[in-house]
Amino acid sequence: MSEKLNLLVESSPQIHNSDSTASIMWTVTICLLPAGLWGIWIFGSRALFVLVASIAASVLSEALMNYMVKRRTLMDGSAFLTGLLIGYNMPAAVPLYVPVVASIFAIVVVKWMFGGLGGNFMNPALAGRVFVFFSWTSQMTTWTMPRMLKAADTVSGATPLGFLKTGLLDFNGAVSGPAQFLTQQGYPQTVTDGKVMEWINSTFHTHLSGGYYDLFMGNIPGSIGEVSAFLLLLGTIYLFYKKIITWEVPVSYLASFGLLVWIFGGRRYGLSFFSGDILFNIFSGGIILGAFYMATDMVTSPLTRKGMIIFGVGVGFLTFLIRFYGSFPEGVSLAIILMNISVPLIDKYSKTKDSG
Repeated sequence: MSEKLNLLVESSPQIHNSDSTASIMWTVTICLLPAGLWGIWIFGSRALFVLVASIAASVLSEALMNYMVKRRTLMDGSAFLTGLLIGYNMPAAVPLYVPVVASIFAIVVVKWMFGGLGGNFMNPALAGRVFVFFSWTSQMTTWTMPRMLKAADTVSGATPLGFLKTGLLDFNGAVSGPAQFLTQQGYPQTVTDGKVMEWINSTFHTHLSGGYYDLFMGNIPGSIGEVSAFLLLLGTIYLFYKKIITWEVPVSYLASFGLLVWIFGGRRYGLSFFSGDILFNIFSGGIILGAFYMATDMVTSPLTRKGMIIFGVGVGFLTFLIRFYGSFPEGVSLAIILMNISVPLIDKYSKTKDSG
């Protein structure tokens, strides 16, 4: 007599990692902390209030849903991480009700209305961010100047990408790229940036414009936790070491985006094809945060290696499309969400014969 096997099969997507959920969530949170502390330092105590409001709303929403559905997920760290990421995607000057609404929407609507962690079809933090962006666009695009640039503008300013989007509307000349355009238009730079770029040019016989050091370290207006590419990349080293994330999604994302920027990006500045500035575009905006901490979300990314690469290439293509040809200066959040929606289709057609 054949023995019947009782197997529990749940709807996709599933969490595809052998480590405990709590271990993964809290490790990612720790890796993100340096970038958040930097955001608090350069934008002031207002940034801390935004992060606390976002995290508190997320955790309280999780507690409420736990009470309603009789589950215990509060200590697994997923709600805390969701709130942290929402706060990282906020300007420091945003009214506190905006991150609160974003966190409630992320936890209650995107996460729990689809069954809780493992059932949500898109990244809750990104969904919350996009929801409030379209609900309160003005508040979500009011930026605080970092303390190192307060002498240039004591109140607010545009992000590098926002400045470029506006400044290039009537631009008919030719410059070497976005960095030189910002420099010529008087975009503020720190004294340290000038010294570092002068040393790099003299040492390596390059002709780089100013601004790259500020961009890489995070001395620019922007969202609280996304401005410092340097500190975000430091955190990813440990994530790779612990094998919490793998190379497929971030590398395919950055490679596809960088390739498109290199081929077509220079056309905006009166240059020929294959002259786009890859470094500037990767270190600006939310690409580093998105590529390593959001697009790699194990619940909303594909299950197979082939699927992950397809997913990453798609996110890179959409980010490029929105940034360079859309009406918004940034496109990371929308690009990842759109590809999140396509994950079931990617999983269906990227399975090998052995995987059924």
